[in-house]
Amino acid sequence: MTVMATLTEPRRCIGVVLAGGLSSRMGSDKALLPWQGRPLIEHQLGVLREAGVDEIRVSGSREDYAGIADTMPQAGPLGGLAGIAQALAGDAELLVIPVDMPLLQPALLHRLHSERPQARSLSFAAHVLPLRLRLDERSREALSALMSRADPRQRSLRALQSALGHEELALSADEAAQLADCNTQTQWHEVAG
Repeated sequence: MTVMATLTEPRRCIGVVLAGGLSSRMGSDKALLPWQGRPLIEHQLGVLREAGVDEIRVSGSREDYAGIADTMPQAGPLGGLAGIAQALAGDAELLVIPVDMPLLQPALLHRLHSERPQARSLSFAAHVLPLRLRLDERSREALSALMSRADPRQRSLRALQSALGHEELALSADEAAQLADCNTQTQWHEVAG
């Protein structure tokens, strides 16, 4: 039985940590980097919990975190979202964050979750992630179509956002500073101090 939200019943909000990448530019597993006394992935799970999501999922083959495997290995964040979409039944709002954004605060995610509730796809200006995505038949079809493209450059979060009529929220300078991602050792040291 498919679970559908009604006008009076909001969709469940599922937090997703994208943690399925190879971390090749970092040289070690980003999810396991130490941040404030625990692995970065655990910090990010805590940020989602504090933001008030109903459930949390980890994208990527991570047994210790009940991770959901990507539908296509090395297909980037889109492959991770496709895996999540296949694993979840019914409609939901996904609040998607990367594992490598340690300065992200729950209040900013709460803002992303609560503003512009009609938006099918929503992020902050000039940033692909974090992302709020309405998971329903239309977005599942868009994910499937993009994943079937032969050219890997056409399998991107930006292509998904474009297919769904993406919207953006403005950011203050303080908010923008929270969206520093750490793909390399240099970026990590700049953020971690």
